[in-house]
Amino acid sequence: MAAIKNRITQLVVASKNAGKINEIRRVLSEINVDVLSLEEFGDIPEAPETGATFLENACDKARYYSLKTGKPCLADDSGLEMDILGGAPGVYSARFAGANASDAANNNKLLQELEGVSEGERTARFRCVLAVADGEDILLTAAGTIEGIILFAPRGENGFGYDPLFMVPELGRTMAELSAADKNAISHRGKALQTLVRKMVEDRQ
Repeated sequence: MAAIKNRITQLVVASKNAGKINEIRRVLSEINVDVLSLEEFGDIPEAPETGATFLENACDKARYYSLKTGKPCLADDSGLEMDILGGAPGVYSARFAGANASDAANNNKLLQELEGVSEGERTARFRCVLAVADGEDILLTAAGTIEGIILFAPRGENGFGYDPLFMVPELGRTMAELSAADKNAISHRGKALQTLVRKMVEDRQ
């Protein structure tokens, strides 16, 4: 990876999701990094996701949007991994039930795949991989996971994606039953962000 000492003071986040951008902005503001949204750069075509892993997709997206915006870019790829399904839905988490599938459709598809599977075999994790690129150069990567169990029916009104099915055993609650602040404190994306911040601080020293 390219050396980044003292280089990053501004990052474009490869997302138009206001909630995600605000969380990243809050964390990176602690180390004086200015966060920009893709919205500020007009109508950029969506990056293709053709990687076989979260890392490949995150790196590809970071490079793509950095080249499109002319600025260092932070991209992420994340999803759900079920042990009994061999890591599926994995990189296909957002389209498990098909292209442009809704969260409800993806959740229903997962429940169908797990029909007859006991609670003890419903172990899963959310994984998030972050990548920072400056042009073609990948400057940093970071990852985070959270372990859980997939329930037999959804619970909770918050969050998105598979959150209503994903129970955190230590809390006895699903991700969708947590406040945004509580979720961010333990989530896969929150952990990856904290690792990224630590690496950025180390590279400044």
